[in-house]
Amino acid sequence: MLAIFHKQFAHPPQELNSPESSNSIPSGKPGSVRRPPKNPDEILRDFHSSHPNQSFSATFSGGAALACVAAHSTCPSSLHQRLFCCFDEIYCVFVGSLHNLSSLIKQYGLCCKSTNEATLVIEAYRTLRDRGPYPADQVVKDLSGSFAFVVYDNKTGAVFAALSSEGEVPLYWGIAADGSVVICDDRDIVKGGCGKSYAPFPTGCMFHSEGGLKSFEHPMNKMKAMPRVDSEGVMCGANFKVDTYTKINSMPRVGSAANWASWDDSH
Repeated sequence: MLAIFHKQFAHPPQELNSPESSNSIPSGKPGSVRRPPKNPDEILRDFHSSHPNQSFSATFSGGAALACVAAHSTCPSSLHQRLFCCFDEIYCVFVGSLHNLSSLIKQYGLCCKSTNEATLVIEAYRTLRDRGPYPADQVVKDLSGSFAFVVYDNKTGAVFAALSSEGEVPLYWGIAADGSVVICDDRDIVKGGCGKSYAPFPTGCMFHSEGGLKSFEHPMNKMKAMPRVDSEGVMCGANFKVDTYTKINSMPRVGSAANWASWDDSH
């Protein structure tokens, strides 16, 4: 899967952006140079070129795009189920599976026959957006399985992404040439499109366009950027991990105030 969002939609941590990605400069190896990041259109073309006749995409005004590979392809996540769904202008790309899908379908009052993991995630997102009875971290933590997903709300421009704590489904993110955030399960696409400004998406974490990056496994702890240097000694996009020593200072909330509108308390 591939998701690209203009910086007006999503604001990833600044540590993900490497200062070495701004220009083509010698790489330190004879006859080679470091390639600068590409524009979103180029990254989307690269994705389709990597999966000819097996991929499709949806683009939106303002600089948002979602792409997915058909289930029969041989992409890095070929061992995992891949879904692309839309309902009420909410789009979801989902890779992996949920072990407790049946119980969640009952919890959300959905129809068993027509509900898969992607439509379930869309319903969970709608519940958070419209009613927000539980904190976003608890809703994501209730998803049991190995998964990665990206949700784009075309009505509000909101972006919501998460990666399970198991780490079985690969997911990476980076910064394109124009500052757009790129999220993809194919490392080569992200690395080729974002230059040095890319890193693995942290497991057990979720990202929201307004609230930023947060651990749903340890929601009361802040996230810490860990500097990352490649084999050439060049600073790359940072890895992120839970800071076990730094707690978020906020009072517990209830009702609609507990949804991700209060996510900003952690930043």
